[in-house]
Formats: sequence, C-alpha cells, structure tokens
Amino acid sequence: MSAASTSTAPDAATSSEALPTAQQHGIKEHSDGRFGFVPVQTRSARFKSFDVADFPAVTGREAVWKLSPVAKFTDLTAGELDGAVYDFASTPHADVDVTWVDRTDARIGGAGAPEERAAANAWSTFEKALAITVTGEEAKEITLTRSALGSAPRAAHTVIEAKPFSQAVVILQNTGDARISENVEIIVGESANLTVVTVQEWNADAVQLANHFASIGRDARLKHVVVSLGGGIVRVNPSVHLAGQGSDTELFGLYFADAGQHLEQQVYVNHDAPNSRSRVTYKGALQGAGARTVWIGDVLIGNTAPGTDSYEQNRNLVLTEGTRADSIPNLEIETGDILGAGHASATGRFDDEQLFYLQSRGIGEIEARRLVVRGFLSEIVQHIGSPALEERLQGAIEDELRGTEGN
Repeated sequence: MSAASTSTAPDAATSSEALPTAQQHGIKEHSDGRFGFVPVQTRSARFKSFDVADFPAVTGREAVWKLSPVAKFTDLTAGELDGAVYDFASTPHADVDVTWVDRTDARIGGAGAPEERAAANAWSTFEKALAITVTGEEAKEITLTRSALGSAPRAAHTVIEAKPFSQAVVILQNTGDARISENVEIIVGESANLTVVTVQEWNADAVQLANHFASIGRDARLKHVVVSLGGGIVRVNPSVHLAGQGSDTELFGLYFADAGQHLEQQVYVNHDAPNSRSRVTYKGALQGAGARTVWIGDVLIGNTAPGTDSYEQNRNLVLTEGTRADSIPNLEIETGDILGAGHASATGRFDDEQLFYLQSRGIGEIEARRLVVRGFLSEIVQHIGSPALEERLQGAIEDELRGTEGN
C-alpha cells in the first residue's frame, strides 16, 4: 500500500455527503439508508484515510477526541505542518540501518491507516520517513534520540521494520521542545522478536500527538512500551494488528502526570489470526492540581482468530487532590473458540494498610509513600529489557516522587 491518498469512506452511492463527519463521531449510516445514523458496532469499522482532506474539523465531540483538550493543539489538527527532515542521533550497529526514505517506499502504509485528523495531517505532510531496519538473529539494542525539534508545528513519519528471525530493542528517546503530530509504523516479520520503547521526557510546554501502527507476522513477537513523564500534552496511541498465526504482543505503559499535564493513551489490539496472544498492562500515577490521564483500551477478537489468549488492564494511583484519571477498557469477541479473554481497570489512592505496615517498621511517612509508588510503577520498568534504560527511568521516577513530599 502506498502513501497516496486512500480512503475507506463509502462510495458516491451513499446518500449523505456528511458521512465521514458522522463516522468520526462514532456513528454510521443505517443500512437501509432511510433512518439516519447508528453507532459503529466494532472498533475495526472506524473511518480511516491517509488524506487529511477526508476528515472534518475536530470539534472534541468525536469518539477519538472527546477526552482530549483539542483547543490546545488546533495547529496540529487543522494547521500547516513542517514535514521536513529533522536532526536526530542514533547508536550505530552493523545490523541496524537508519536512513531517510521517500514517501514511495513500499513499507509506508503497510501497518495501518489514520483514524483521526491529526494523524492524517501528519501523513499528508511529511516529506521523508525515517526508516529503521533491523536484521540479524543476535540480540541488539539501539537508541534514537530527538532533542531539537523546536516549538513550531511539525509532522513526522517513522518506519521500524524487523526482518524475519531478527531481534532487537529499539528505544525512541524524546526530549526538548516539540509541537509534533507523527505516525510510527512497526512491521515485525516472521519469527522476529522486536521491542520498541518510546520515552517521552519533553519540556513542560511540549505537545506530542503520536499514533503507532504495528503489524505482526507469523510466530513473531512485539513488546511495545510507552513511558510518558514529560510534556504538557502527550498522546501516544498504539494500534497492533496480530496478522500472522501464532503472533504475540505485550503492550506496557508507564505515565506520571504532574499539575496541569495531560497524558493520554488509546490502545487497540486486533486479533486477526489463529492462536494469537496479547497482554496489555498500563500503570500511571497522578499528582498536583489539574493532572489528567486518559487510558482507553480496545481489544477485538475477530472470527478469524480461534485460539486467542488476551488480557488487558489499567491501574492508576492518585497521589493528591485535584487530579483526574479516565480508564475505559473495552473487549469485543466475535468467536467462541478462544483460550481466554478479560480486562480490568482500577483507580485509587494509597493503600493505608501498606503505609501502616511500612511505618510500623520505622519507615517515615514520606519515605513509605515513595516506596509504595516506586513499587507500583517498577513492574513496568522491569519489563523493558534494557538495563541501562531501566536504571535511568528508576531515577526519573524518583525525581517525580520528590514532588509528592509534603502532600
């Protein structure tokens, strides 16, 4: 599939020209064409297009935007974006190629398509894509760092491809200023084993709207980790297509929202092949007035995916008054021939019994609170698979926790 303008909107025989607008609000035209609109019945039926012109202006009432502060980033959804190449740094490895490629590269558009206007705006605008190609069966790790994107609105596109039987850990490190809408495509070849970690440690006013599209081949495995600590508004939405028999994915997320921060993640796992497996675990902490987190988890088990094994969960720990955590798990099952499926969500304050236990053994209240939060979030860090990054993130969590002292 090329990056040319492609739309999945109904053809011209459809009676309403406003249908794309309607679909963006989570509804579609009734099948008999006479009774207006009905809700879209499944996550996979959402409107998709590579062309920003196919999407109406964002109002905040759309299903994909209703929990987002859309008025704060209209320049990314409706404005012109700078799609030029940018400076980055990457650690070298003989079996990992990092280079800019043209929009005509055959891999572009192969992992997914935009479901909302910001992603389509970035797709319509980028000039070249940054391609990271992994080969070689031995384990390896590379880090790609972006720290000088600037404060002007920009678009970006990244393609990460793991060739069959290859394995690697790819770390996307984000720091500095940014106002960016971007798409990341992840293609995992047969029997490959790929870990992609995206770390958001932007400056306080940064805005990032990112969509990650992943396609996983036969007997291949993807571990995807989202770590969001810095930035004013950070929205990282992974969408994983389990396309090959025996494909496997683990999606982890860690986020720590401070006063005024909006950290959002909308996760979609599409089981489309037999004997596929998925595990989704996101954990977050919130502190300070106006701290806001959003987690939406959609899992679809299609009728083409017998033998599926799936579970998703989200846990949020509220550290102070004045915060808000939205957590919405969704599960759709179209076949009865599965190994298991489930979801869970919980948001709460400190466990008083845990604090009492630690204090009864001579640990002060402030240190006891820090130990509880550190233990809560460390589960995610320990799944990354990069000792150096894990150690650094533990230190970053400690820095965040210092802000809870005295609360």
